[in-house]
Amino acid sequence: MSTTKVIGRGVAAATAGVLLGWAGWAAVTWARSGHIRRGRRAGELADRWLPEYEVDEAHDVYVAAPAEVTFAVATEMGMQRSAVARAMVRARERLMGARGGGGWLPGGIVTQMRRLGWSVLAEVPGRVVVLGTVTQPWHGDVEFHPVPADEFRVFDRPGFVKLVTVLAAEPLGPDASLFHEQTRVATTDTEARARFRRYWAVFSPGILLIRLSLRRLVKREAERRYREERESWDRGGARLVQSELQSRG
Repeated sequence: MSTTKVIGRGVAAATAGVLLGWAGWAAVTWARSGHIRRGRRAGELADRWLPEYEVDEAHDVYVAAPAEVTFAVATEMGMQRSAVARAMVRARERLMGARGGGGWLPGGIVTQMRRLGWSVLAEVPGRVVVLGTVTQPWHGDVEFHPVPADEFRVFDRPGFVKLVTVLAAEPLGPDASLFHEQTRVATTDTEARARFRRYWAVFSPGILLIRLSLRRLVKREAERRYREERESWDRGGARLVQSELQSRG
């Protein structure tokens, strides 16, 4: 058998495996979603805005860097930094027949989300930001609509999905933190719930892969930035000591 045929069969088998895995995930997601739930963990920031929801994805990542460094990286890094995000957005545009936005918006994640149509619902500078929007994600050219913080919880216009995203950095000491990322989804009526359930079953693997890649980028970049800052401080301190010794000599 020629090398070309072997490679071709390998690619076909890998593609089939990916498609089967994706289909299996979609089936599990379909079974789990579409049901209204309530928050169970005390003190969750998302509970204030969406106490009842159909989807809740929350993840924590340990970062060997102070909370202020972790939060700065998490909020200032653009989504396009992730190759997974770039690939998944292009795939969605093709599958949904979307025109596409002609490029990524400038700025970090929070700035990008606000320009797309998300509102800042709550914020603790350097520690927490909560963003929310309403949308109809089953459309190819999806549009996000900002809703003021004092109106978000009671928004109930039929046919919409309400989204809340939380980005937070919790201090674990002077040199470590816990990066928290959470997305919660609620629909405003049964028709929107049914349409979102179909959409989420198909696209949730890609969306969750994007979020996983972004969390890993935050951890890696925050730890790199803090390591370089410490090395710079050490070099600066050594130069200061050397200068002091020379002046005394």
